[in-house]
Formats: sequence, structure tokens, C-alpha cells
Amino acid sequence: MQRAHLSKPTQQVIERCQRINFGRIVFRVRNGEPDPTQPWRTLRSVKIASGENLPRPEALHADFKLCKEQVALLSELSHLSDGTQVTVEIKHGLPFLLEIEQDHQAA
Repeated sequence: MQRAHLSKPTQQVIERCQRINFGRIVFRVRNGEPDPTQPWRTLRSVKIASGENLPRPEALHADFKLCKEQVALLSELSHLSDGTQVTVEIKHGLPFLLEIEQDHQAA
């Protein structure tokens, strides 16, 4: 799967992962993709005394083949209901962990 074949919101989440390098992105899902009509929140972690705080070099490329972590994230998002809020933890510019927030009715 190539980055250029993705929707604009999905390309943006991949690019933000690469630019943040370490941290989290919080957004809502619509139609199995990041919802561009709702605000996104980013949290960037800075590794003190480390050279790993710059964006990943891939962030400068217009197109590239997605790696297995990126494909897995997109697959998980495609199964979520509209309005679901997710937090993507990012390590080394790649999605590492997906937290899915769901509301439940009291019994």
C-alpha cells in the first residue's frame, strides 16, 4: 500500500506520526478514517539529551510504501464506529499503540 493512494485525512495522520516521532495523536474516527472535521490533539515527547527529536526523514517524501505498523493502524481504524475517539502512541515515527475510547450505557 502506498501513501499517495490514501485519503487526505489518513495521509495526515501518517505524516503527523513521522513529524512527532515520539508522542501521541488524539482524534475521532468517521467512516473508518481520521475525522478531518473534528479537532485533533497532538502531544510530542522530547527525549532529553537525545538526537531523536527531529521529524523522521520519511516525512519529506511525497510517497512511500507503508510499513506493517502503519497498515495495521489503518486496518484497526476501519473497524471503528463513527465518533469513536482514539489515541495513537507513536515511537520512532510509527504507530505503536492504539487506545480506543468507547462510551457505555449504565446498566
